[in-house]
Amino acid sequence: MEVFASIQGEGAYVGEPQVFLRMYGCPLRCRWCDTPKSWLVAPEATARIDAKDGTRRAPAGASAFEAAIWVAQCERGAPRTVSVTGGEPLMWPDFLLALKSLLGRRRLHLETAGAHPQALARVVDVCDHVSLDLKPDFDMEEPVPMWPNDGTPRTREEWSAARRGCLSLVADRDACAKLVVAGDRAPEDYAYLFDEVEHCAPRLPVYLTPASPVGGTPAPTRALVDEVAEMARDRDLLVRVVPQVHRLMRWP
Repeated sequence: MEVFASIQGEGAYVGEPQVFLRMYGCPLRCRWCDTPKSWLVAPEATARIDAKDGTRRAPAGASAFEAAIWVAQCERGAPRTVSVTGGEPLMWPDFLLALKSLLGRRRLHLETAGAHPQALARVVDVCDHVSLDLKPDFDMEEPVPMWPNDGTPRTREEWSAARRGCLSLVADRDACAKLVVAGDRAPEDYAYLFDEVEHCAPRLPVYLTPASPVGGTPAPTRALVDEVAEMARDRDLLVRVVPQVHRLMRWP
């Protein structure tokens, strides 16, 4: 969908200059999604490449080799960490495996919704960092599968199994979990998510992100964020509250 240089605005590497490779395609429908244009893969779709010598567009159906070239063209100087986001990058595990082999000494960071543990298991060893969303099933609208039997969870039980599978895969790795806290929820709504982290990956840092007012989702109050953070601390989890820094700075 787009390749551009910016700063990491979320999670464990917040503030680090990176190159972002945003991929089309996502079966999830998060009610606070800020990039709904990434959901569908249209045959005529194009990618925006914000290269250092100017912005251009190219066919979106690029190979990993083409994408690696775009990454180099977007760097402002020395090679940067490449953050692959979406959409949902785990829809394209073969692409991720091929891309890593072409990045040279660049680190590969994966940003994922954590809904597809089988795909994550295929690529986790080539990822230098995994930023794993904790998706509350109550914030998910009905998914739209990209193809039949793509493994996207639908029920609370399926979501729990997917999260637990992904958390177990990233436990004791260079990884973090992120949780969006919306303003129309109660603190106890998030308790079961922290229970899963405590059980599957108790040393995994958890970053709470106050929801940006998108699609009618209200931002949380300070009191709500404080209470949710204390729930995590009660479980001896390493919790941090970090807003979307790139949005505060009005950077892409």
